This record gives sequence, structure tokens and C-alpha cells, in this order.
Amino acid sequence: MAYIKQQKRFNTFLSTIIPVVFLMLSLSAQAAWNDAWESRAKVAINTAEITEAVSNALIPVRLHSGNFDFTTANADGSDIRVIAADDKTELKFYVEKFDLLNELAVVWVQVPQLSVANKGASLWIYSGNPDALATSNASIFADVNVNLQLSFNEKTFLADRSTQKLVVTGDAVLEKAGLIGESARINSAPLLVAVKSEIDLNQGYTWSAWIKPTSLPQTATLMKFGQLSLQLEGDTLNLTTGNTSLKGGLLTPAVWHHIAFTVVGGNANLYLDGNEVSAGQVILPTLIGDMQLGLNFVGEFDEVEAISVAKSASWVKLVNNSHGVAGTLITVTSEEEGEEEGEVNYLGILIGSLTLDAEIVIGILVVMFVISLWVMYAKAVVVVRTDKDNAVFLKRFQNANGNDFLHLDDGVDLPNSTLLDLYKAGIREILKREKTGEKLALSSASMDAIKAAIDAGLVRETQRLNGMMVLLTIAISGGPFLGLLGTVVGVMITFAAIAAAGDVNVNAIAPGIAAALLATVAGLAVAIPALFGYNYLASRIKNITISMQIFVDEFVTTAAELFGKE
Repeated sequence: MAYIKQQKRFNTFLSTIIPVVFLMLSLSAQAAWNDAWESRAKVAINTAEITEAVSNALIPVRLHSGNFDFTTANADGSDIRVIAADDKTELKFYVEKFDLLNELAVVWVQVPQLSVANKGASLWIYSGNPDALATSNASIFADVNVNLQLSFNEKTFLADRSTQKLVVTGDAVLEKAGLIGESARINSAPLLVAVKSEIDLNQGYTWSAWIKPTSLPQTATLMKFGQLSLQLEGDTLNLTTGNTSLKGGLLTPAVWHHIAFTVVGGNANLYLDGNEVSAGQVILPTLIGDMQLGLNFVGEFDEVEAISVAKSASWVKLVNNSHGVAGTLITVTSEEEGEEEGEVNYLGILIGSLTLDAEIVIGILVVMFVISLWVMYAKAVVVVRTDKDNAVFLKRFQNANGNDFLHLDDGVDLPNSTLLDLYKAGIREILKREKTGEKLALSSASMDAIKAAIDAGLVRETQRLNGMMVLLTIAISGGPFLGLLGTVVGVMITFAAIAAAGDVNVNAIAPGIAAALLATVAGLAVAIPALFGYNYLASRIKNITISMQIFVDEFVTTAAELFGKE
């Protein structure tokens, strides 16, 4: 009776907890800026190295399945909105790439000002409004000081997106897996940029580009504009203006490098990967004619800029830290994690980076974990009560004399005693053979039948004690495999997204991989407690079974001594 009640409680528990678990997993955070937008991603900005303020900074934000919920976004990204840290002010942005199928996007954001003083700077990217119209605007690149800007994406390959709209020609090939989306692959033949007017270096000049040499050493002219040229000599940069030159830096083959130089007031600064590698005085010629990019160079170019003012070292650092594959400027998480200032909610980041398949796997594992806990608790209560009641009845049985043998269950209330149940089964068989007015005498065949009846009761009690233990074995063996399945699928999705985007930024890889591993952790979290609980309960049930087997032998022996035929 107690077992039936326990089973009913267990079934009621399952019917309640399973819908609750999946309801919790399906809940999504409500946007704070505007309730019409369903989801948002937080972009944290690390300004520690931006020592000098940079105004109207253009930051590329890479979105992928690990940090952005593409399932809620419109197919063309028209519902994308970028909001400042105050969650009120809309920022200007441009969606350069939005691939819903592969769950990849590049969004350029214009941030009004960045400096080391903006500690904890951040912004929000909202999506999930099917009725929203596109507000992406390429005008954020319309800086009158920018003479040239080449991004080499699918929309504008070999097209200058600056206000100058310079004509660019050459035999470059569009490379899908570039620095930020796509890039231009050059094989010795240069790109030619038809510059419309003279450039006076006395007013200041900045040239910036990303390159990825296929192999080194190389002897190539990365940029040549009149008497100003930036050359690659072996694996070192060499900036020359007339008879003066600045050398420095050490490049690595098959790796993206940010190269830049600034010229102002007769002074030049040469940068590699955001760091100054050489500085000195140079001759300042007037620049006129076509600009050549990549003469005799074998490798890739991306994000080429020429600016008619000398940018600061902080601007160079900003470009390096925001554009690069190992950039340290931004970190994107799928939702606000409610973390305290100065603290990072790593678990929140992992949960926010979970893909749908991982959420399903973890949801199943959560249900398995709750069921395992219930089984362990319920079975622990059963074995403890059974041991307690068995000890009471066994003492009564061992202290009884021959006259009391047939009446040991009179006035006894031990609902969890398996020994009492076996005793009652044996007594029922004995009383069936009792004849009125005659002394009870049991033959060998009767004793065998009585023992068989008690053995049948022992088997049934053993089955009852082991009931639902199979759920623990399923959790032990199935939990890790189910978690591993979630991890493998998550890793496959992450690497597929990286392969499609060519984005190997650790900030892009880490959340997806870590979130995928969370499924394996969940599987182990289910299996390990279930393993300990199963071994403990199995040993307790085994001891109870042994006690029942011994009791059967003692009962049959005592019955044979008292009632067996001589």
C-alpha cells in the first residue's frame, strides 16, 4: 500500500516538474529599450588601452550564433538597432553583412567617444521585431578627412566607400574567409587607386591596412603613392619618403597584421599590430598620381584607409583592438547578465551563448537530474524504513517460542517490513494445511510448497525494492552521452560559423565552444550524483535481500521443527 502511494506521488511529481522545466527554458528576456524588440545582445567595450579620446569611433561588431539570437531577427537584419549604454540613446550603425542562413553578421557602430575614462563602456544590439524597417546607414563612413576606404565585402568589392568614391582597379580575388567577412587576395599584381587630387603631407596623413602574407620572406611594395611608399623587406616594414626611411616590426606568415603610419610636421610614426615600431623625421613630398597597393605582394588585404589628418596612437590601437582576429576591445554576450560592476558572470555568459540544440539537450538533462534526485530520495526513505521495521520484526521472531510462532503478526504495525510480508506468506500456506481437531503435521512435500511460496514472495519484494532503480542507471550511462552529443553539435555549429565567416577572433570562438561544453558538464552533473546514489542504494537493497534469504531459511527450519512429521 505504501509502495502504491509512493508511485502515485512520483507520477504526479513528473507531470508537474516536466512542463515547468521546459517553460523556464523557453522564457526569453524582455527588451528594456522598447518592448517591441524581443531580444538583445550586450557589447562590452574594453577601453583600457585607449589613453587618448577617440571621437566617432567606428567599431565592427561580429555577430554569430554564439553571441546573438538569429532565430528572432528578420531575414535581412532590418530590425537591428544599436542603443547606447544608457539603454535609451540610439546610435548610428551600418549592417555590412547579415547572413541568416549561416548565422553570421557584421555591424559597424559609430560610438561618439571612447577613452580610458569610459571604464565599463558598453552598448546594446536589439533585434526581434518583424514589423521594423531598416535604419542601417552607410553615411557613418562619410568623413571628409577620409580619402580612401576599402572594405572588400560582397556588396562593394573593389569599391571605395569614402566620400571621394575613388576608382579602384586590379585583378584581386574576393576571399570569403577574410578579416571582417571578406577580403581581397592579391597575387603580385597591384590594385590601382585613381586619386583625384594632390595630397599635402604637411597637413598630416594616416594610412592604415590589414595584411596577411601567405608566406615570408617577401619583397613587396604594400603601398606606393608618389614618393611615399611602405615596403615589405623580408619580414620587416620599411617606410620611405624620398631619401629617408623608417624600418621596424616583425611579421609572421599566414597571420593578419595591422600596419599603419602617420605623418605630420616632418615627423613619421610606423605601427605594427597597434604598437609603434619606428619613428623619426622624414621628407614630406606632395602626393599625386595613382596609389598602388600590393605590388609583388602575395597574400590578403582588408580595411585599407587613407586619411588626410594624422591620427593618434590611440586611434591606431583602437583599430587594431577592434578589427583584429584577436581583438581585445569588445566582448558580445547574448543578453544582459545582471552582473555587479567589476565582476563577470561567467555562467551567465555561457547560458546566454547556448544555441537551441544545446538548450534542448540541457533541458532533457535537467529533467533527468530532477527525476534522479526524486528516485534517490524516495528509495533512500524506503530502505531506511524497511531496515528499521525488519529489525523490529526479526527481534520478535527470534525471541518467540513455539506456541507464538503462528501468531507473530498479531497486533503488529510494521508496514515497511519485508520480513513480516514473507512471514505472512509462509503462515498462510501453513494454515491452509491445518485440519480441525488434528495436530498440525507437515509433510516434506508441504514444506517444499511453503518454501516455494515464501521464495515467490521474496522475489516480489526484491523487485519492489529495485523498482525505479533503472532510472538511475539511465542517468548514469545516458547523461554523459547526451551531454557529449550536445557538445559535439555545438562545436560543429561554432566551427561551421567560423569557417563561413573567416572570423577566428577568440572572443567569437570562446563563448560558443564554452557554451557547447556546458552540455557535457550538465551530463556529468546528472551522472555523478546518480552514480553515488545508485551504488549506495544498491548496497542497502542487497543487504535487505540477503536478510530476507536468511529469514526464509530460518522460517522453514523452525516450521519443520515445530510441525514436521516424525
